[in-house]
Amino acid sequence: MCRWFAYISPVEPCLLSDVLITPANSISKQCSDHYLPHLLPHDKDKDLDHTSDELVRMRNSLLNMDGLGMAWYTKANSSYIKHVSGPRPALYKSQSPPINDFNFKSLCENTETHCVFAHIRASSGSVVTQVNSHPFVFGRHVFMHNGVISNFSSIRRAMTDLMSFDAYCNIMGSTDSEHAAALYMTNLTHNGGKETWQKSYPLPQMFEALRKTVLQILQLQHDKLGADTNTPNSLNFCTSDGSQLLAIRFRNHATQQPPSLYWSEFAGRTLNTKYPGHPDSKELVNEEATLEDGEKIGKHTIVASEPTTFDESEWHLIGRNCALLVDREGVETEVKVEYDEGLNARDPKFDGGA
Repeated sequence: MCRWFAYISPVEPCLLSDVLITPANSISKQCSDHYLPHLLPHDKDKDLDHTSDELVRMRNSLLNMDGLGMAWYTKANSSYIKHVSGPRPALYKSQSPPINDFNFKSLCENTETHCVFAHIRASSGSVVTQVNSHPFVFGRHVFMHNGVISNFSSIRRAMTDLMSFDAYCNIMGSTDSEHAAALYMTNLTHNGGKETWQKSYPLPQMFEALRKTVLQILQLQHDKLGADTNTPNSLNFCTSDGSQLLAIRFRNHATQQPPSLYWSEFAGRTLNTKYPGHPDSKELVNEEATLEDGEKIGKHTIVASEPTTFDESEWHLIGRNCALLVDREGVETEVKVEYDEGLNARDPKFDGGA
């Protein structure tokens, strides 16, 4: 499946190459290599190829080489345009894997930000093209997804009927994920036009809009597909306005885990070249550090499909069917995504007969 990485901080900028390229398990390397603590032990005796969990093996054996995208927030626009205030997302997308993309490397080595979303794509069937790469931008809001909306073609038209006109018109590609983003923006703005995308909304309102989006998808599938046809969704969504972040880890199945999703409030220190320490090992020395051991890194939060530092104690696995909310001060809160479990679906590949 796809992989994504998000960093946000009210005070501490990150250099994009530090968080997206340099670490041994950075998102740039997750095209083929994976690290899944608490879901899959990471050692020579229990590697991905030998895990007994076929669903975990199937999800993570795919090569994520169907597109690269990143959105990073900058205040440059607000310095030149009177009506713009606060950070806005700059967007870069490519069909190349990150390790082969020289433009991506140059951008990352020379760009810092307080908030970045990065995504590498494993297509679930839609065309491999730049517009289908995540993240998706609606004004000041950014959205990305790991997983799949099952039977998307059966509910696609009904989903668009729920969208505001401007949100529908902002869909440039053909992915289930971009349609979910447009539906989320419709719910967040209460069917508002594109001028409402420039506003920032309270974090609880963002959560309710995303929860409503999930429920609408489940209800459409329930109404349009019979029990024998409907299958579970994997909906690891993430969205931000540049100062707040919301991520969910969700699958509507009675027992199956959603795809992997972790968060950390500490990993940014060893990811940040300015500070002592190395993301890959306690034994390695960061020769480029300009700050001392006693200097404290600013509050920050990372949310990622896989940990990007060696120390798994720095990372928390987001609970099954839970959301992580990060407010403007960087305070993290994990909450359940409440829904009617009657909207769960069976997975015929793993659940056996009816």
